[in-house]
Amino acid sequence: MPHYIDLATWPRRAVFEFYLPFDKPYFNVCTRLDITKLLAELKQRKDTNVWLTYHYLALRAANEIEPFRYRLRDGQVLVHDVINGGTTIILPNETFTLVYFDYSENFSKFMEGATQAVEEIRKGDWAFRPKHEDDARIHCTTLPWIAFTSFSHARRWGRQDSVPKISFGKFETENGRTLMPFSVEVHHSLVDGLHVGRYIARIEEMLAQPESFLD
Repeated sequence: MPHYIDLATWPRRAVFEFYLPFDKPYFNVCTRLDITKLLAELKQRKDTNVWLTYHYLALRAANEIEPFRYRLRDGQVLVHDVINGGTTIILPNETFTLVYFDYSENFSKFMEGATQAVEEIRKGDWAFRPKHEDDARIHCTTLPWIAFTSFSHARRWGRQDSVPKISFGKFETENGRTLMPFSVEVHHSLVDGLHVGRYIARIEEMLAQPESFLD
């Protein structure tokens, strides 16, 4: 069950309270991920969607790094047991909508549910239906047209928006490797650079041995 952190004994309480009243309490880190081994592994798997696969890895790492499951609740910190995913999806009419999928550590189960969610969107009315009330997830987007080196997200000021925001960019080939821009944006009251570093390191670990995680 989700539970609240005891702020009275939380080592980060002073940092939490310091950043909480900021007008812009978010910080963003951009890097590039080496997806060479991932792409090679997926070539051996018939019809495995690359786009959904790297969403799975980002979501799996987010569930493993506890601060990525923290959310603000009226000055308190709620810890979700599990967080799910949501991402943008481009439509044939060159607009986009949002697709939501549940997390499962089992890759096959995740892909089954996520693939079904995507198919339902494409067969539907393409309506734009954001779910702002559900923060037990991370928000993702993909810009396959841009090998970005920096990134910032649209924000609704005045809301306690504490959901991490993840962005994926255009693949680039460099010295025989395939690299993908990757952006992580988090609320500094809840997440520090140390936690983002651990998050990225965990994804890099999975990308180095994808066959061990795509079961």
